[in-house]
Amino acid sequence: MSFNQWFNDRLPVAQVVKDHLTEYYAPKNFNFWYFFGGLALVVLILQIVTGVLLAMNYKPDAALAFASVEYIMRDVWGGWFVRYMHSTGASFFFIVIYLHMFRGLLYGSYKNPRELIWIFGMVIYIAMMATAFFGYLLPWGQMSFWGAQVIVNLFETLPIIGGGLSQWIRGDYVISDITLNRFYAFHYLIPFIIVGLVVLHVLALHQVGSNNPDGIEIKKGPKGNRWSKDAPADGVPFHPYYTVKDIMGLVVFLIFFFGVVFFIPEMGGYFLEQPNFEPANPLKTPDHIAPVWYFTPYYAILRAVPSLAGTQVWGVLAMGAAIALFFFLPWLDRSPVKSVRYKGPLTRWYLIIFAVTFLLLGWLGTLAPTLEYTAMAQFLTVVYFLFFLLMPCYSGTGDNLGLSGLVLFIVAVLLTLGGLGLWWLMTPGLGMGLKLFYSIASIIILFVFGFKPGWIKADSVKPVPERLT
Repeated sequence: MSFNQWFNDRLPVAQVVKDHLTEYYAPKNFNFWYFFGGLALVVLILQIVTGVLLAMNYKPDAALAFASVEYIMRDVWGGWFVRYMHSTGASFFFIVIYLHMFRGLLYGSYKNPRELIWIFGMVIYIAMMATAFFGYLLPWGQMSFWGAQVIVNLFETLPIIGGGLSQWIRGDYVISDITLNRFYAFHYLIPFIIVGLVVLHVLALHQVGSNNPDGIEIKKGPKGNRWSKDAPADGVPFHPYYTVKDIMGLVVFLIFFFGVVFFIPEMGGYFLEQPNFEPANPLKTPDHIAPVWYFTPYYAILRAVPSLAGTQVWGVLAMGAAIALFFFLPWLDRSPVKSVRYKGPLTRWYLIIFAVTFLLLGWLGTLAPTLEYTAMAQFLTVVYFLFFLLMPCYSGTGDNLGLSGLVLFIVAVLLTLGGLGLWWLMTPGLGMGLKLFYSIASIIILFVFGFKPGWIKADSVKPVPERLT
């Protein structure tokens, strides 16, 4: 008996390779958008490796944390390189994940039978945000300290449990040494939980098969190809066909990645903020406190909701709802087809509008709030939520709206009326032109993407071919 046979009899590595690489048949028409899942895995490994290396010299102590980061940058051999790879990797991780999520929106990768894959992906996304938040405090710079202070204080707005919850998160009445210690522990732990979630994500994917730009289920199509008479006719082995393709994508990705690491690691203050090169000072507040760019769309939504009844809890709830709504996409989308290639023009247009809205909210979240910027963020927040609330209308066939779709449309109407009330009643300093523009645009979106396809004429869809194109 050979060593290889002896080993595989006890740990079937060869069978795992067959099931998930050489004999896993992926659709043959993958395109550019399918690079980002593999790239996300590469960046996750990069972040764990560089994070472990940084932990060897970092000290989670309020008196020593900032100095230990400077020690890594200046005295540890290659420390600057590892630190910049880690900080740049954090931003590139979110860039890759946002593109990966957008691919899911494009091709309906959240629809039946892939609901669980999408939910695992969203849990990974939330775990990433938690890891990034906990890691944000660790340099113990000015923006780290005050950014953590602001975000943790948001929990105090929650009724009844807010005060106790924020104190429990900090471990103290203020951001202090104990806060730094527990944030360091969570920042070190959660990436390994993410690895487990990624395994579940991939296992769920390989159970039902990969989606494709046509949204056709190749497992249900004809059988037989050049590798196996039982394999899907429109499938090719993931290895070597897509592993080679992904390696080419990885090379291009690394060119951009190391270009940033070597030449512009701060990325103009978006990846590493200038105030974070100063030690944390509890007695000096930065001129403008804002989170890292990948949190700013939700931060803009938080700031867009005004304080009502003496509490800011409504903004916190809106921010949470903006993330939570992604979980319900498999059930909000009523389209009989998966891919945007065959969906109607309303779905395509609103997907473009949503993408632009998300980017603009991210931009607004980096800016100091003014009357005009706040009003713009309020309008974009309405557009953001209408994308989800009106989805049963503009993606449906006219006869599958149901009670849930009607309820969501009513909520969309109330949300639009709330926006109108903000601009006309609570923002007297806003110009008449902006008030009219935001009001008319909101009503048009409500009618074109909600009332018309839901009750007058449903959006059209194209016939889906039987085989991959």
